[in-house]
Amino acid sequence: KQWYQRRVAITAGIAVVCHRSVDQRVELCQKYKSMYGKDLIDDVKSETSKHFKEVLVSLLLPTPKFLARVCENAISGPGTSEGALINVLVGATKDELDEIKEAYMTMTHSHEIKQLEKDVDSDTSGSLQRVLIALLQGHREEGAADNDLAVKDAQDLFDAGSARWGTDESTFNKVLVTRSVHHLKRVFNEYKNVANGETIETAIKGEMSGDVQDAFLAIVRIIRDTEMYFAEQLYKSMKGAGTNDDKLIRLMVWRCEIDLVEIKACFKIVSKGKTLEEFIKGDCGGDYKNALLALC
Repeated sequence: KQWYQRRVAITAGIAVVCHRSVDQRVELCQKYKSMYGKDLIDDVKSETSKHFKEVLVSLLLPTPKFLARVCENAISGPGTSEGALINVLVGATKDELDEIKEAYMTMTHSHEIKQLEKDVDSDTSGSLQRVLIALLQGHREEGAADNDLAVKDAQDLFDAGSARWGTDESTFNKVLVTRSVHHLKRVFNEYKNVANGETIETAIKGEMSGDVQDAFLAIVRIIRDTEMYFAEQLYKSMKGAGTNDDKLIRLMVWRCEIDLVEIKACFKIVSKGKTLEEFIKGDCGGDYKNALLALC
């Protein structure tokens, strides 16, 4: 009987938490504390475990706090999870970045809005550090493409990479991190003309390696097609042997109310016909699987 009651409670919990908007979930936490004098997240942590717990706890946090927590875990854990930082800082909008920085400041009991920037600076190094710090400034321009500037930017990128010995990564940083979305789409088209048909992605793969390559490729793919980028990231989290559960949970929780419907359509293209749900069923199990499927 006890087991049965627990199963009913877990099934109900999935139904409630996974089928509500983030605003409704935050309100649920507030009402729970008013009614029972206890913190719902603390109770969830004590009653669940492993990946299922992580899904529910992540869903019960306001989005900026959830993404700030991702950044904190990426920095404070053993080693730095550069992939998580790249996902968040490349994928976040200007407004989201401001909210993440504020939530991170509160979470780390700091009084400095630049605390996240300071922690990224102390925990990373080299070219990746410069890209992440630049992204944290949130200085991407807005507006239409400037045709003349797009031609110049494309030539500058070519001259900074494929046309020289070594790579001037500061030029890639300046152009890819600060130019507007519409402008960069034009730059990418112009780059093919300048580079005799070579794409900017091919240039980045040929000129860079490791995490900095991943960061610049993520920027390009987000600019080209945000939903396709996240579909590719979800596919990579589950393809092959083993599952990157941290990445899978991070992406599912973050995008479930933003663009998951579009991401699912892109996922089917990336996976050559298999659905996101089919991958989750094959890679995950139990309540963890059911929670992720409920988000779909």
